[in-house]
Amino acid sequence: MLALRLLNVVAPAYFLCISLVTFVLQLFLFLPSMREDPTATPLFSPALLHGALFLFLSANALGNYVLVIQNSPDDLGTCQATSSQRSQCPPPSTHFCRVCSRVTLRHDHHCFFTGNCIGSRNMRNFVLFCLYTSLACLYSMVAGVAYISAVLSISFSHPLAFLTLLPTSISQFFSGAVLGSDMFVILMLYLWFAVGLACAGFCCHQLLLILRGQTRYQVRKGVAVRARPWRKNLQEVFGKRWLLGLLVPMFNVGTESSKQQDK
Repeated sequence: MLALRLLNVVAPAYFLCISLVTFVLQLFLFLPSMREDPTATPLFSPALLHGALFLFLSANALGNYVLVIQNSPDDLGTCQATSSQRSQCPPPSTHFCRVCSRVTLRHDHHCFFTGNCIGSRNMRNFVLFCLYTSLACLYSMVAGVAYISAVLSISFSHPLAFLTLLPTSISQFFSGAVLGSDMFVILMLYLWFAVGLACAGFCCHQLLLILRGQTRYQVRKGVAVRARPWRKNLQEVFGKRWLLGLLVPMFNVGTESSKQQDK
């Protein structure tokens, strides 16, 4: 349990450090290299378009990250299994989290990178957090590949060029042919690639469970759920204003779970 609580503190710090390093590299390396194009117009310069797109992706990723932490699932307490108090017992979709020490409604899992449980109140924000984190990482990887290609004059037209980049760069780094800053960017390329694919996998898996009306805890425990139309399952999580929430980080306005909290 001590190791889990320690991981609950280290993982968010790790995510925030990666976010800070990504922002610094974008601001001080990638954007200045794009400003050197003399043929680009000031209004549609690559640096301006790249900065606007990266700001949109990172703002949504960090915004939904904050909302996942802020909108914690409610603590339902414990159930007294007496005949007179059965109506006060939490529904079967609840689960007691040992890390958070509380019973949460429609518990899905405990996310160590946010240090919080994922449940009915913050499920949509968690899915959007995974989506935009994946897009921001993969986009940063593409920008980093363009930067390395221009600085080191490396062609990535061959499919295996990215796979052989790391071992080749390590040997060149120790021989003095590659600078320390360029080597750090190359290491970040593989980190962005790994985090981007992991978050994309989490997002797709979570969307599949939402379409089925299930949670990860129910699948792990083999709990049967009643069949409902997939559109109703999506609306229960994303609400009617799903397009607005897709563009701007916001709380689950208009969802079934938020209506239940207001009653």
